[in-house]
Amino acid sequence: MAERLIDVCDSNKRVLHTYPVTLDDASGAVTDADYQAKALEAAAYGQLVPAAQLSSLTARLHQSRGGRMQPYGDEIGTTSETKSGLEQAVREQAYALWDQEGQPDGRAEEYWHRAFDQHLRERAYVLWQQEGSPEGGADEDWKRTRVFQSC
Repeated sequence: MAERLIDVCDSNKRVLHTYPVTLDDASGAVTDADYQAKALEAAAYGQLVPAAQLSSLTARLHQSRGGRMQPYGDEIGTTSETKSGLEQAVREQAYALWDQEGQPDGRAEEYWHRAFDQHLRERAYVLWQQEGSPEGGADEDWKRTRVFQSC
């Protein structure tokens, strides 16, 4: 698994957010464009900009002013979907579900899986909304969300 930082920029080439993108590069066939596409998808999932502005976003390999791996331009707070961010969101949701149901013993894994499924469904719904809620598009967005999560 290779990680790169990818800058997502607005139409004026201003960096809106820098995403750490990890892809399986075992085959050696992963290109810079693959990393950039994944960062743009993360920007859509994280609602970096309103849906109408998604098509104006561009991505580039990170360009740092402070040296390698030093992000900048993160003035906009987002809920980017890094692995650690996803795990933390699921952990918090699982705890809330467990607490709502009286804190039963021995069911931590069940609550984690329920929270994980709920989180993915929410992400798929956001993507579907950003695409204009096309008829029949919800299933495709659910599949894309599952694939995105597995990378």
